[in-house]
Amino acid sequence: MRIGVTLAVFIATNSAAFAGGGFDIVIPGRPGVPIIINGVDASYAVVEGEWGLGQGNQVQPTIYGGRYIDPVPLVGRYYPSAGRMPGYGRLEIEPPANRRLPQPAESYHQSWSAQSAPLPAQSNVPVDPPEIIYAPQDYRRRPHQFPR
Repeated sequence: MRIGVTLAVFIATNSAAFAGGGFDIVIPGRPGVPIIINGVDASYAVVEGEWGLGQGNQVQPTIYGGRYIDPVPLVGRYYPSAGRMPGYGRLEIEPPANRRLPQPAESYHQSWSAQSAPLPAQSNVPVDPPEIIYAPQDYRRRPHQFPR
């Protein structure tokens, strides 16, 4: 009887240690933002492997249902030497050199300007000038010389 109880306690305590080895379903935190794991979009896929504080027995995770992502997308670059047309933009068609040229356009000129309204003529002397007051000058003391 004691052996059966000991075996049951031993199985119950060790089963929790093996509980972390299952699989996980990856759900992104924001819609439209993919979860990339080793070049594979793992959004809404099943991932199997050791993660976080695990023992690190399986370093590379196994991803079921993901799709491969190009690490260097072909967006925003166009190299004419590659011989391929760009993925977007306008279609450039070079006209032949011996084509009939259109008539030259008529001349066109337009300008805009802005200025203040003209003021009436003014002189530098006020209409009612104040009387002139002369300040007394003391030549015995310099302006910044203070007594000690």
